[in-house]
Amino acid sequence: MAGTSRTAPDDRGGSPSQDDRADPATEAFLTHRNLLFTVAYEMLGSAADAEDVLQETWLRWAGVDLDTVQSQRAYLVRITTRQALTRLRTLGRRKESYVGPWLPEPLLTAPDVAEDVELADSVSMAMMLVLETLTPTERAVFVLREVFDLGYDEIADAVGKSPVAVRQIAHRARAHVAARRPRGGASPAQTRDALEAFQRAVDTGDLQRLLDILAPDVVFLGDGGGVRQAVPRPIVGADRVARVLAAGLGRIAATATLQPAQVNGSPALILRFDGEIDTVIAVRIDDGLITGLYAVRNPEKLSHMQRETALRR
Repeated sequence: MAGTSRTAPDDRGGSPSQDDRADPATEAFLTHRNLLFTVAYEMLGSAADAEDVLQETWLRWAGVDLDTVQSQRAYLVRITTRQALTRLRTLGRRKESYVGPWLPEPLLTAPDVAEDVELADSVSMAMMLVLETLTPTERAVFVLREVFDLGYDEIADAVGKSPVAVRQIAHRARAHVAARRPRGGASPAQTRDALEAFQRAVDTGDLQRLLDILAPDVVFLGDGGGVRQAVPRPIVGADRVARVLAAGLGRIAATATLQPAQVNGSPALILRFDGEIDTVIAVRIDDGLITGLYAVRNPEKLSHMQRETALRR
């Protein structure tokens, strides 16, 4: 396509230009951009890699004869899925040499993501970690079927398998996820009350208050990427987690601020020093108690906390 930009169009900073809107390929890409990013992010757990996948998707889409495309959405999702699968296999090798626990890259999200319960659950830190236990093809099939409700024929085209094989993979992936997915959940009121109680306990360093709000089997994970100090392995159990939090946060209480936020469609706290983000703590709440704490400190993973990321199904 002569004259087409090699940089993927992006209208997040404002409205696209008149020339962009007049270009059918650009218009279609912008229409589905947030959906494509969400597909790539759910498959990869990395916003930076998801953006790279969108760039690769655009380069391929810009050369397509649109007159031959029956469904622009399906075609774009197919390109995105194939590019994400290729990158996912590369990411797997990178994660093998990652220093300490690996957590998904946190995204600052708007309230509308939390309102879509299925979308919020699918991008939560807890669920993204469950998706990490699937094979690349299982993950692609699960995400496309369970989150985006694509038909088996569409998924088969995207992953290069037969519809029969895709049905078998989907069944296997659903069973795998069901055995590991987070339990219960919480009402908005329970979530708000638990997060406020947790923040008060952290602010005061009150160990008993922390114990009261943590589930007996709570898990605390930290990701410093070898760049920032973080817990080197998962900490399990209310007493151990409470003591680690009380000791660590107690030392910095006078110089840090802790603010609530929506991260990956779920409640979170942002720890700042002198206005700069130091740590993002995503919180999993079930039945009014905190069952998971996911602290991301690796600076390379905090760039998408500066502005809200739009996620769509």
